[in-house]
Amino acid sequence: MKPLTRPARLAPGARVAVVAPSGPVPEERLEAGLDLLRGWDLDPVVAPHVLDRHAEFDYLAGTDAHRAADFQAAWCDPDVAAVFCARGGYGVQRMVDLLDWDAIAAAGPKVFLGFSDITALHEAFAARVGLVTLHGPMAAGIDFLKNARAQEHLRATLFEPETVRTIVAPGGGSALVPGQARGVLLGGCLSLLAAELGTPYARPSARGGLLCLEDVGEEAYRLDRYLTQLLRAGWFDGVAGILLGSWVDCSPSAQVRALLADRLGGLGVPVVEEFGFGHGEGALTIPFGVAAELNAVAGTLTLEEPALA
Repeated sequence: MKPLTRPARLAPGARVAVVAPSGPVPEERLEAGLDLLRGWDLDPVVAPHVLDRHAEFDYLAGTDAHRAADFQAAWCDPDVAAVFCARGGYGVQRMVDLLDWDAIAAAGPKVFLGFSDITALHEAFAARVGLVTLHGPMAAGIDFLKNARAQEHLRATLFEPETVRTIVAPGGGSALVPGQARGVLLGGCLSLLAAELGTPYARPSARGGLLCLEDVGEEAYRLDRYLTQLLRAGWFDGVAGILLGSWVDCSPSAQVRALLADRLGGLGVPVVEEFGFGHGEGALTIPFGVAAELNAVAGTLTLEEPALA
């Protein structure tokens, strides 16, 4: 797996488009997020359908066509330097293949930010555009609005990426399997990675990668199913190392830890847990597509080059 193209870092005054490719967005949280972005001297613009709600399926932020059109227009606007997702939820898989990926690639590299359901877009950008993307807090997310660590790590990644070349797990992390490994960062929400199997342009495997995994609200047997499905599909074959993030509102932590050790411990690669990305409080921003070195015992991830150019 080769490193991907890095978009340019953001500069003061940069225009940032906010889109909602997944679930409906609470207006008050969106407004608070926009205020925070303006405080960073960014110029946020809201896509037309961000506050929509689907008439029949209220877990979607409007129709698939409108969510795709918002995303397409934002990305292809030459005045937009970055596209930030407002929130996750569910819905990306319904709209991702409605996008004109040739036009998106032709629009040039831009900063893309999101996590959770947005995993499907991270995978699409890697496979179809070859672009580094940021797995981090979203514009209308509680963590982005309320947590100083999440805010500051994201801000530094966007504006001064050379200052966060080494990412340290909060509390030092914990080595489920000790060791060091080098690879290209990828991953996201475990359930979405499993759901991507067999879809257009899905990665054949995580070979050569440092795989980041996390999820939310999943019982142990469902996490077991996702991991087992990926194992049976050969998706973990050749993976260099694994970083585990948050498992908020999943089964008790001891059971989740035992499951992760059972399913991943036999791969023979370093595995570090409690690395502080994903749905947990104070989530760190991880650049997917950048080569890095993992030290599972020290709980450190050292990027070979800054996340953004």
